[in-house]
Amino acid sequence: MRFVGIDPSTKTGLVILDEQGNVWDKKEIHLKNGIYSSSEELHEYGIDIVQSIPSNSVICIEGFSYGSKGKGVSTQYGVGFSIRFALADVGLKFIEVTPSQVKKFATGKGNTPKDGMVLPIYRNWGFEDNSDNIRDAFVLAEIARHIRGGAVGHKYQQEVVQAILEPSKPKKKSKAV
Repeated sequence: MRFVGIDPSTKTGLVILDEQGNVWDKKEIHLKNGIYSSSEELHEYGIDIVQSIPSNSVICIEGFSYGSKGKGVSTQYGVGFSIRFALADVGLKFIEVTPSQVKKFATGKGNTPKDGMVLPIYRNWGFEDNSDNIRDAFVLAEIARHIRGGAVGHKYQQEVVQAILEPSKPKKKSKAV
């Protein structure tokens, strides 16, 4: 059993942990032409990333950042969907984790800036890497490991796992009479 974290981007972070939480593989995979990539490049990018993932894996992928702005946003969506489609094409299921859940699982706060995650990740797991994409992917892999039954140390981590496993249902609108 392997636990995989994917932080989709033009520099996608990918971390694979074993059952004890040891890093089995970690890498940052670069989209050759970045935000100027063609749909064919995006398609191949997703396939390349998924080929690194063992079939017996629990996979967490970071969800889309819906508040993002700028000319690269469409490419970010393309990358995200390319990876998701490639996972589905080979029969791998995945769990969506929101960006705020990643941050909360690592730090206790869902609005922590990227640079504010470095020390909590090191304190919680002894993991460090210069790439924030790999750090996020590591946290996603830890979430996957804990969803599958690993002991969760902090209450805020338990809250994140519970929220992922039992998402709140939308409230029904009452009909006007």
